Amino acid sequence: MNEAARESPSGLVEHYFRHAYGRLVATLARRFGLASLQRVEDAVQEALLSALTAWSLRGVPDDPGAWLYRVAFNTLRDQSRRDGAWSRAAERVREVAPTESPAPEATFEGDLDDDELRMLFVCCDARLPPPSQIALALKVLCGFSVREIALRLLTTEANVYKRVTRAREALREGALDLDAPPDVTERLPAVHAVLYLLFNEGYCAASGDALVRRELCEEALRLAHILLRHKGCDVPETRALVGLFHLQSARLSTRVDAAGELLTLAEQDRTQWDREEILLGLRWLHASAEGGVFSRYHAEAAIAAEHALAPSFDATRWEEIAELYTLLDRRLPSPLHALNRAVALAEARGAQAGIDSLEGVRLPPGLAGYYLWDAVVGDLLRRAGHPAQAIAYLERASVAAPTEAERALLRRRIASCGG
Repeated sequence: MNEAARESPSGLVEHYFRHAYGRLVATLARRFGLASLQRVEDAVQEALLSALTAWSLRGVPDDPGAWLYRVAFNTLRDQSRRDGAWSRAAERVREVAPTESPAPEATFEGDLDDDELRMLFVCCDARLPPPSQIALALKVLCGFSVREIALRLLTTEANVYKRVTRAREALREGALDLDAPPDVTERLPAVHAVLYLLFNEGYCAASGDALVRRELCEEALRLAHILLRHKGCDVPETRALVGLFHLQSARLSTRVDAAGELLTLAEQDRTQWDREEILLGLRWLHASAEGGVFSRYHAEAAIAAEHALAPSFDATRWEEIAELYTLLDRRLPSPLHALNRAVALAEARGAQAGIDSLEGVRLPPGLAGYYLWDAVVGDLLRRAGHPAQAIAYLERASVAAPTEAERALLRRRIASCGG
């Protein structure tokens, strides 16, 4: 979000929803207990809604984050008093005076000094099915809507709703404990997955008018660096993930033009890529290359490095990128990896080669009608000289695309086909 948008009350509230929502939920859940998680989420959302009115009438407070914390805290305190639970919650709560900021964030095991990250590890408890772990974390800590989660997990909104509901039931029943030291090693893969999805939502949003949400990328990177400070989390996969985030962050400012239009990789001004971010990404990728470990994050960071090091779009080592996608697909089979490999092959050998590589690839039910599949296949058909077929795919993708920036790009491609 630009500074002008943050100066308005509505813009600032939106910024805090995306940037501080998870931190507020995590801190208040620590105070009032996981059994009250639904109430905590509702209280934080009510505080954000109250801010729209209060800040418009009385101006933005000196410390907006502390203001939001106090309003949500007071709501939860009043609810607890009304239902007679205050005496049980009092030991978990420390009163915050009107002029004070929220209490310092708690720690566990003396190493991981962030309430939000602690809550993330709780959501990734092995007693919850892996899909529920990730869905709950994205909903509770990242503020994702059910629709955004469904798009990221390639499933239906109904499935996401069921997963989140079941996970919340486990919390209410006391199956999970926010104060108990988590098994870091066991839960780390799910934590990696959540941070990966959080960064991707910032890199290419699944809803709203803005394609890029820099604050989400920054938050994912912040939490990933905190992981590195924990001896049980400083592993090759975490280092590769941090490397990937830095390499992708280098291109954030060039992904859209001044009018908010999406710029393809070929259209981006490489002189504007952040060289410091690229160097950081390369260093972390190098640091991840130990112990014979190869994860999806290693493969994707290596792909991002190929793009970052290429002097131009045409000079990119597309065959190398295609091979990396092949390795990634072997490590974690997915039609989307095959799709990205097809794009690389199209650049290396021509559009028809990309189309031919997709022969025999079948989409699972969760990807039926997925707009990115239709968008890429439509573009390959357009470039291969099949305009009628291309238009059918591109129009279908345009209808399903979640952001206006992507729809605008697809309309331009349809127009180039004569559609």
